[in-house]
Amino acid sequence: MSQAIESTLNESRVFPPVPAAQLKFSRWQVSSLEQYREMHKRSLEDPEGFWGEAAAVLRWAREWDKVLEWKAPDAKWFGGGQINACYNCVDRHVEDGHGEEVGIIWEGEPMSRRTGHPATGSHYAPMHELRWLRYREIQRETARLGNALKGMGVKKGDVVTIYMPMVPELVIAVLACARIGAAHSVIFGGFAPHAIVERVTDASSKVIITADGGFRKGEVIELKKNVDEACEVLATTPNKVRNVVVLQRTGARVEWRPGRDVWWHDAVEGASDHCPCEPMDAEDMLFLLYTSGSTGKPKGIVHTTAGYLVYTNLTARVTFNLIPGTGQVFWCTADVGWVTGHSYVIYGIMSNRVPTLMYEGAPNFPGNDRFWDIVARHRVTQLYTAPTAIRTFMKWGDEHPARHDLSSLKVLGTVGEPINPEAWMWYHTHIGGGRCPVVDTYWQTETGGHVITPLPGATPTKPGSCTLPMFGIDAAVVNEAGEEMPRNHGGLLAIRRPWPGMLRGIFGNRERFVQGYWSRLKDPKTGEPYYFSADGARCDPDGYFWVMGRVDDVINVSGHRLGTMEVESALVSHPGVAEAAVVGMPHEIKGTGICAFVTMKPAWMQAQSRTADEALRKELSNHVGHEIGAIARPDQVRFAEALPKTRSGKIMRRLLRDVAAGVEKITQDTTTLEDFSVVARLRGEEE
Repeated sequence: MSQAIESTLNESRVFPPVPAAQLKFSRWQVSSLEQYREMHKRSLEDPEGFWGEAAAVLRWAREWDKVLEWKAPDAKWFGGGQINACYNCVDRHVEDGHGEEVGIIWEGEPMSRRTGHPATGSHYAPMHELRWLRYREIQRETARLGNALKGMGVKKGDVVTIYMPMVPELVIAVLACARIGAAHSVIFGGFAPHAIVERVTDASSKVIITADGGFRKGEVIELKKNVDEACEVLATTPNKVRNVVVLQRTGARVEWRPGRDVWWHDAVEGASDHCPCEPMDAEDMLFLLYTSGSTGKPKGIVHTTAGYLVYTNLTARVTFNLIPGTGQVFWCTADVGWVTGHSYVIYGIMSNRVPTLMYEGAPNFPGNDRFWDIVARHRVTQLYTAPTAIRTFMKWGDEHPARHDLSSLKVLGTVGEPINPEAWMWYHTHIGGGRCPVVDTYWQTETGGHVITPLPGATPTKPGSCTLPMFGIDAAVVNEAGEEMPRNHGGLLAIRRPWPGMLRGIFGNRERFVQGYWSRLKDPKTGEPYYFSADGARCDPDGYFWVMGRVDDVINVSGHRLGTMEVESALVSHPGVAEAAVVGMPHEIKGTGICAFVTMKPAWMQAQSRTADEALRKELSNHVGHEIGAIARPDQVRFAEALPKTRSGKIMRRLLRDVAAGVEKITQDTTTLEDFSVVARLRGEEE
């Protein structure tokens, strides 16, 4: 990528930080841009002092000898120290007198009941299944499950696989593993059996924790059945599963393997609730989390105990302004099967002693207003969700949030991919009422926590920009030679020095770790490798970062390198567009052309009496040309009722590339795809 990515999308709106008093906050953790800059400068110039102070917030079994040892690409944080993640998320709060405070708020998928009277009409009202778990209860249940796992032969250093729905027991399972020193490997409940086989085999797990099923849109997702199919395959390999612990969630009938399968309630019934937290060396593995790419087997990202916990504790606190004991309720809508759920449903939030809310099911069941109903009833103060979800909410209509009281919200966050400016504005206006800061957080599974993000009381925000680096993060936009690019010129996003939350490797594959993250970019003077994010970005004149998508999503059109994110943002800025995905396609003249898949807003189409015709295609193409320039006009605009997405809400652009290229047979991994019929409909569209 020797040439710069073109970057001409015009976005000039700036929103100053909101005073804490205006939002009825007691204070901001970081209250001015000047304070941020001083702290960031210190975090780079004195990492030992800065991170030593951040680590002191937590409780250690043994204090560290040295904050950082760094020999690229290997970092050792808090060497000589011993700490336990479960203890810092649960037990220490109990010991400090907060055992009766709520740690987890859970809402199951609502079932509907018919209410009203035949004479006056009837309607459906949701029956909400709710649970509030206090720290003392979480301590007891993690201890009992921890002892049960020990009874099954799980030892410190073993990897336990977890494949569960979004229920409180999922968090208890994660923390129980951390409690006894076993690493957890959580597999998202939307994955198919062969994905379980790959991950269990790679991790050498002998114990799987699952459930009879989970609820989604009124249907039962058969988790135990998937585990059974995976175990049948594993039985023919050296990695035969010893025990499957099954939570009874749905009451669905399941096949049973005596001697291997055990009900959760039976396993913990006779277990002691006395299970001291195992002191873990700072660099002991806390968890594995597998990420899948378009090629090759999934990568087991290794995160270790101390650095990860320190980093998520700090980033959660300053990004979301977490202050315990002030009535805050934090809701990250991610599934715990993804890193966002690890860091900002569990570890970062619970270590700060703020109640974490989790929900089961889908955002549009039983109605399109489910999110806003949850926010209103639970008086959520911080909401953290994905741009894909926000664009979907836009498509569903402004009336859904409008019918709920969202005045409790104080900070809005986005995560998962760059957010289009118009989606940012809708979120800010219709969900935040124009008063809530929006923190557009950039990070990855590999980074452990936020690496570029606004701080709500300090950073002026710009719609579409993740703004400024987190403490300890030396981020830069560079060229292939590692040289920093001039402002407003696109390039490769790199991090030039270590940070506590960084991955420590790919499980069992040193070469893939080095080649995948540390081989492409180097310091032009010293030759020391930089961490390469695989994302393209630019820095504007204020030093704000604008992430323009994965490097493999950059389109080279007649020698011009265009970031797909900016073309998508231009499309979404059209008043009728709800969502857009842009990919490259073969073009006989340009080499690569631009194909845009567009989902329109039904309400706008109806109000404007428009149809998805050639005139609208031309209008959208010209709109992109006006926003960016003629070079960015899509060669093809294809209308879609929906875009192919993973169960976590990310658009699967690699599948769209195949569709745009006219590939006859999809051979890529589609295990995370929520609805394959979306791809089938797109492939069947006539040109």
